[in-house]
Amino acid sequence: MRTRPKINIIFSVIISLMLMTSFSALAVDYAKPVALNKGAQASFDQVKQKDPKTLRVAYMPPATEFNYYIAIGEGIKDLAGKSGVDTFMLAPQSGADINGQMGMLQDVISQKVDAIIISTHDENAAAPLLKRAVEQGIIVAIVNSDIPNFPTAVHAVVGYSQRNGTYKIGEYALKLAAGKAWNVGVIEGQPGYHSTERCGGFLDAIKGSNFKVVTSLDGKWNVEGGNAAGMDALQAHPEIDIIFAANDYMIMGTAMAAKALGRDNLILLGNDGDTAGLEAIYEGRVSATVDTTPFVMGQIALQVVLDIFAKSFEGGFVETPTTIVDKANVRGALQHPEKLYPKPSKKY
Repeated sequence: MRTRPKINIIFSVIISLMLMTSFSALAVDYAKPVALNKGAQASFDQVKQKDPKTLRVAYMPPATEFNYYIAIGEGIKDLAGKSGVDTFMLAPQSGADINGQMGMLQDVISQKVDAIIISTHDENAAAPLLKRAVEQGIIVAIVNSDIPNFPTAVHAVVGYSQRNGTYKIGEYALKLAAGKAWNVGVIEGQPGYHSTERCGGFLDAIKGSNFKVVTSLDGKWNVEGGNAAGMDALQAHPEIDIIFAANDYMIMGTAMAAKALGRDNLILLGNDGDTAGLEAIYEGRVSATVDTTPFVMGQIALQVVLDIFAKSFEGGFVETPTTIVDKANVRGALQHPEKLYPKPSKKY
């Protein structure tokens, strides 16, 4: 059997150490990955170690209409600029345009990119295409999700634990109530995994308390839907004391409905940490939100991809940080415009 000359082995080790050093120098810290469910983890057997400067990575959010996903993209872009990765974003304008996203995904797969960082509103529609991507050797990382069993095997899942995050704001609401019996309205997103988890976390937290859920309506993930659902909820149930919405857009829409009805005594709780949502808290139109730090999530998503190509990531779900933001600490969040998209409307 022919053996490799020692000089080549030493050279290979040196190159490997140089690559590892370049990764660690730019590294974004993240939590220890948690294993995905059986059958949900794609293999790394065919992954070859690559220099970041040789990589082309597609970021594919479900739509450009949501600033939240643009903020994730800004985090990806930030780390890409520091590490020399070639990245691009491709998405339909509307989150309801599932066919549009699937068509774009087909195009990206045909371009033979090195990796796809994707979030979708329809996991089942995306699964066959992502399966094809994985089979072609493309790294697939799901972002803004904590789904442990995506319908097809993927290399990584990066996002906040949605149920844990909204459980925190449920606990926050209970502290605000201080034992009072409050009537609750819930504004859901369009039916699916994300809405179920986010609403489920809040409902788990208030279970067995003096809170009573009197209505739960679909706010369609956007301001207009939140406004319509909030108006319907408040007109049908004027006894409502507090409303939780599964994202900031819907709670901002609900705030508009509350203002129109003269309900300035409501507790309004959101989820996401959008710039507009944070400013609404600062201005007193919304009470609090779960800040899911989308910019940081984007950085971590790309870092995971880099670590896959550095052969230092073994798979799993990476949980990204969440914190409750209310009037007491919102100014601090708004004083870091470099981590927000869009930028705040003024200096704080």
